[in-house]
Amino acid sequence: MNQDNRAIDEVLTSRREDVLREWLSEVGGGRGDAAGTTLSEARSVLDAFQAGVRADAVVSRFDDAGWESLRSALETLSRTRAAQGATAADTSLFVLAFKKPLFTGLHAVLGDPRQVLDMVWPLSTLVDRMAQFTMATYQRSREDVIARQQEELLELSTPVVKLWDGVLAVPMIGTLDSSRTQLVMESLLQRIVDTGSEIAIIDITGVPTVDTLVAQHLLKTVTAIRLMGAECIISGVRPQIAQTIVHLGIDLQGITTKASLADALSLAMRRVGYVVSRPKA
Repeated sequence: MNQDNRAIDEVLTSRREDVLREWLSEVGGGRGDAAGTTLSEARSVLDAFQAGVRADAVVSRFDDAGWESLRSALETLSRTRAAQGATAADTSLFVLAFKKPLFTGLHAVLGDPRQVLDMVWPLSTLVDRMAQFTMATYQRSREDVIARQQEELLELSTPVVKLWDGVLAVPMIGTLDSSRTQLVMESLLQRIVDTGSEIAIIDITGVPTVDTLVAQHLLKTVTAIRLMGAECIISGVRPQIAQTIVHLGIDLQGITTKASLADALSLAMRRVGYVVSRPKA
């Protein structure tokens, strides 16, 4: 172990509790469960930091293999705090607060201001890199959460509903893009297989606009449904959408369209052999 690492290790060993106490004081550890959680996080990071020091990791290089356990501990810290709703700034400040007790400990152990000063820059740079690492990990964690929530919302926004025996419907709401089209096709085709349905209704009442791309997505879905041996009806074709389709020159020949879901359901039930009538008074 080199001289600098030996000095840091002595600080983290002989003044461990002082370092932890001062660290928590810097971040406002407080009392109660929150303080207990913060102390546990500080201990975990401190243990990983000391493990890197004892592995003789280069202080000025955070990407050194010796800091692997420290990077892992910081990643766990960031992901845990992201899941708990803490901000990236709070997590970064928590790590940066480690500087003061560390430098105070070095001054107490070494006693030589010049020797302490020589270690300040590489150690300060290391802690800064640690904070940057937590910020980047936090951001990735939040992005993962957002992506997962978007997938869940996408599934909720494209439900496949069984309207009647042999008749399925998919109410489309919002913009229809490639990912939603793929999800609709997968869900709808699987339900067609599971239920043996003969007709699938795609209701676009909730789709704000229909352009060439949206029309292509619809045509792909209709083609896939036909390949499964079922028939497709597109409902919710409002006057504005009809005019847009005509102006764009989109060919929907061979595809049954209806102005409302009620009209599409009425047609579907007739095609599967059901007759709906009002009882005589």
